[in-house]
Amino acid sequence: MSASQPIEWTVAQLAQAVERGQLELHYQPIVDLRSEQIVGAEALLRWRHPTLGLLPPGQFLPVIESSGLMPEIGAWVLGAACRQMRDWRVLAWQPFRLAVNVSASQVGPDFDKWVKGVLADAGLPAAYLEIELTESVAFGDPAIFPALEALRQIGVRFAADDFGTGYSCLQHLKCCPISTLKIDQSFVAGLANDHRDQTIVRTVIQLAHGLGMEVVAEGVETSASLDLLRQADCDTGQGFLFAKPMPAAAFAVFVSQWRGATMNANDPTATSCCVCCKEIPLDAAFTPEGAEYVEHFCGL
Repeated sequence: MSASQPIEWTVAQLAQAVERGQLELHYQPIVDLRSEQIVGAEALLRWRHPTLGLLPPGQFLPVIESSGLMPEIGAWVLGAACRQMRDWRVLAWQPFRLAVNVSASQVGPDFDKWVKGVLADAGLPAAYLEIELTESVAFGDPAIFPALEALRQIGVRFAADDFGTGYSCLQHLKCCPISTLKIDQSFVAGLANDHRDQTIVRTVIQLAHGLGMEVVAEGVETSASLDLLRQADCDTGQGFLFAKPMPAAAFAVFVSQWRGATMNANDPTATSCCVCCKEIPLDAAFTPEGAEYVEHFCGL
């Protein structure tokens, strides 16, 4: 059985995965499209299955959501992500925020108290956390706005995830304390070939900027899409063009490599990706092969 096949997991199997510590977080960088610096990451859940290997959330998340396990697993995800971000603070990545997805079952009138407790337990300042909510959660129930606003007041930011795939009410967009709109990858994928996607993306970016929000483009996979996003004045992007999600240790290495490469890219006298590597050219440092080379030869 391959990891790509849909599997009907039982609640007992998923509960066992939690008990045995088989769930883990991988991190995908978010890149500023102007400075080319990594300014954040999204924490993404994975299941390291003992026989099937690493499973993406699409293979098991629907069962978690329907089984009632989401509050327990969601609490673990937020806590683990905040603790990891606390540990990364010593690396002095500035600016940097960690985005964490939160489901509808976790959001309620006391949501702010719960998040504050998680931050306190992890010892993480609120300004490092960005919570991602789907459109239906972020804009669907105005009753949660006070809890979101209470968290915004202490520095937590909120992003509307997969924006454009739901039925957002513009009135709620005006009132909800959202700081970031994440354009769904379904619009980004067709940018180079579909003028309708180009129009939608440009319009969303203009709308967001007019409301004082930042924009993240999801699913950036080609240079052509990246060029069009820059032309549309998109703020940041994430996708396989930059990097696939990776474990925490690999992510720390990747950020160190990337920052060294972009610093040298802004130095007209630099010819290699970092001060200790004289072999790999700057444009190759941003490829997976280049990252492996730098890790091997530079010891980063």
